[in-house]
Amino acid sequence: MFVHFLEIHLPLSGLIVFVVFLLAFLYQSYFYLRYMAATKAYRKKEEKGKIDFLSSKPPVSVVICAKNEEDNLRKNLPEVLEQDYPEFEVIVVNDASNDETDRVLEELKSRYPQLRSTFIPEGTRNLSTKKLGITLAVKAAKYDLLLFTDADCRPSDKGWIKAMMRNFTPGTEIVLGYGAYATEDSFLNRMITYDTLFIALQYLGMAIRKHPYMGVGRNLAYRKELFIRENGFSDSLHLISGDDDLFVNKAGNSQNTRVEVTPESITFSEAKKTFATWLYQKIRHISVSNNYTASSKRRLLAEPITRGLCYLLLPVIFFTGNSLIILSAVTLFILRSILQLLIINKASGYFGGHKYGFNLMLFDILLPVINLYILVAKRPFSEKGKITKWNL
Repeated sequence: MFVHFLEIHLPLSGLIVFVVFLLAFLYQSYFYLRYMAATKAYRKKEEKGKIDFLSSKPPVSVVICAKNEEDNLRKNLPEVLEQDYPEFEVIVVNDASNDETDRVLEELKSRYPQLRSTFIPEGTRNLSTKKLGITLAVKAAKYDLLLFTDADCRPSDKGWIKAMMRNFTPGTEIVLGYGAYATEDSFLNRMITYDTLFIALQYLGMAIRKHPYMGVGRNLAYRKELFIRENGFSDSLHLISGDDDLFVNKAGNSQNTRVEVTPESITFSEAKKTFATWLYQKIRHISVSNNYTASSKRRLLAEPITRGLCYLLLPVIFFTGNSLIILSAVTLFILRSILQLLIINKASGYFGGHKYGFNLMLFDILLPVINLYILVAKRPFSEKGKITKWNL
């Protein structure tokens, strides 16, 4: 009867617009409840003792690549070396630094016997020296379990290693953690931290729901045996980035990937201070997304498309719909906004991030536009599938 009413009082074009809007709303609701709220559901299961963890504390090799990071190493590396964990080593790969990185490492080695280092010679011809550095560190690692972070990251707690390693139950080969950015009182920082949180809730949530597709090198662990079995980065050596997300996209599956979402497991780093440097960082990250599996790309495209439809079709409905349709569309839009606000702020508060109000809607519109701009206008030039230079 409702459809018959619409056919009489609403032009066919208006009906089609509303139906598309409704479908977009339904998918958005599904996405937030299924994936973005998954970390909260996972924490509840953990609190109820429904998730099994490893009772032992196996030895682990922590790997950090550093290029001209003397200040960050001096500030952050002791936080890693002083972790409350019985047996671990820290391998720092000096990526042809021309600052005082070597001297800082030698000073720290005299205080911390578990610290080791290796280096990439200056002038090495490799598109991604970080992948080369990780490969060298993996080969040099004494232990099977590998935990990765960056020189500009610091663990939030002395129990960081413990929190990540407890997930290596039999059959687990990859553990995804959250690499957050420290909060500051600026518009850019709020946008960056929101973007980072959104991406984290997405990849953690999808991994919880048995669809792992990426991780971040600021907080990621996997088995050395897995790295060898997958031939390391052999599939992505022609790409400037992808040492973390592409590896997980290739090697992760519904059975071998777990997540760690406790506050003790988070790593923090400083967000970029200018829009230009942040944009360059995003270009590097987004540049490899076309190499994701087809299923990952389909799943990832569905969210921004339906999000865009929610925003774009609402004003169209105002011009093509009757009062009932307009009221229905506005109500659905408000419901989506409330659901989003509740889930994002709950997660942000748990992870020690910003609280969001009306600026969340601004970021919700602005960030997909920036991503689209990167994909269309700032994509890297390529030659035979190889990234050769950046259109910056």
